[in-house]
Amino acid sequence: MTRLYDSRKRILVTGGAGFIGSHLVDRLLEQGHEVLCVDNLFTGTKRNIEHLHNHPRFEFVRHDVTFPLYVEVDEIYNLACPASPVHYQHDPVQTTKTSVHGAINVLGLAKRLKCKVLQASTSEVYGDPDIHPQVESYWGNVNPVGPRSCYDEGKRCAETLFFDYHRQHGVEIKVARIFNTYGPRMHHADGRVVSNFLVQGLRGEAITLFGDGRQTRSFCYVDDLVEGLVRLMATGPEVTGPVNLGNPNEFTMAELAEHVLTLTGSTAGTVERPLPRDDPRQRKPDITLAGTLLDWAPRVELAEGLENTMAFMKQRLAEIAEHA
Repeated sequence: MTRLYDSRKRILVTGGAGFIGSHLVDRLLEQGHEVLCVDNLFTGTKRNIEHLHNHPRFEFVRHDVTFPLYVEVDEIYNLACPASPVHYQHDPVQTTKTSVHGAINVLGLAKRLKCKVLQASTSEVYGDPDIHPQVESYWGNVNPVGPRSCYDEGKRCAETLFFDYHRQHGVEIKVARIFNTYGPRMHHADGRVVSNFLVQGLRGEAITLFGDGRQTRSFCYVDDLVEGLVRLMATGPEVTGPVNLGNPNEFTMAELAEHVLTLTGSTAGTVERPLPRDDPRQRKPDITLAGTLLDWAPRVELAEGLENTMAFMKQRLAEIAEHA
């Protein structure tokens, strides 16, 4: 594996026990760094990091980023925030606090330490987009008062804070806009389309399509996404982002459902339900900037990624059944 750092660093990953965060922690440890994983375990789980329990360069701290954190590190990845509608709508006020207060706290830490800090932003900053595919210069079409606003506007405000700390205080920032990401360690009940479809397919249930199934998403495998994050962090101070990270291969929800039915061997078919409010009709990243600045593009095809994710989900569902 290519080493993108010249020397060992002590790196803070907030949200490090989450789905993406735990894979990022693994990657950083593989590169020889020390990793401080911080998570309040609201959506993250110790199961995602239990294989690191005795790792000599890994440390876990249970902490909520809405409160200041006093540590000494060389770099910060800020991934702390519930990212699926089921979870971020459970306590919308806390979701906004996590994005906004969390950003203020990690930026204050980076300012004091004079270190790089990367914000895991989201394609949700584009809302229900009027342009397709989405480029970084697009300002978005976001409902500021809807049920998804706690996440969408929280992440938009976090980006504002990052760029204001950069302009006002000279903090070296990196902002990644993450598009739909999937893979092992996804929560089986997080409400995201890949996990929903796989769980329903494995259980032999009809797959739920919201609306007519023609809305689109672009799915990036977690290993590809982590590679993009690491490459973005390794850039010089002239690169701030925002940079789209996602897979530009676009699929309708109906097409994804057919993939999953075939993969799981289910014959239950699909069932339609009303489309949730403010659900985006299209999602497809323009990743030209990531290719130019990071020499990055996703490599894992959907068929391979789904197979890996299904194997994880099958094991997880077996564990749940065993302890039921």
